[in-house]
Amino acid sequence: MGFLSAARLVARSRGGFTLVEILVVLVILALAGGLAVLALTPDERGATLREARRFAGALEYAAARAQSRGETLGVSASGGRVRFWRRDPQDSRWRALDDDVLAAHALPAPLAAAAVAYAGQRVPDDAIVPLRPTGRNEPFAFVVSSPAWRVGLVADPLNRVALDGPVAIAP
Repeated sequence: MGFLSAARLVARSRGGFTLVEILVVLVILALAGGLAVLALTPDERGATLREARRFAGALEYAAARAQSRGETLGVSASGGRVRFWRRDPQDSRWRALDDDVLAAHALPAPLAAAAVAYAGQRVPDDAIVPLRPTGRNEPFAFVVSSPAWRVGLVADPLNRVALDGPVAIAP
């Protein structure tokens, strides 16, 4: 190996990155950035469905608790807030329930919840839907919605809550 070949080898090993190495790094950074954007972008459909499932589970738990403890419970939903109530047997007034599962729950923005129907009738926004201690309740419905998605919660007389959706809301 001559002096010229050795000089080229040394000069080549001290050089920068090759074009292929730079392109590979750029592709990896682009993929990582894309995944980060997807992970940080709120999934409105998923959030609506997740909160509807949570609400449905709380409704079934509240109905079972009302029956097992022989007390009348109620639920209200207005705007971004869901709240459970207990009817005081002394004065028949509704009192906010403070239970781990049934504590007042604020939905994450931009989600909202509302009572839709009770016993086949529309209900006002501030209505408290009762859950009887007998376990036989009138059918009722709530809705959890976002600007683009809606999930209906429909309860039958045996306190089974079914989800309807998510359904896209037309712009």
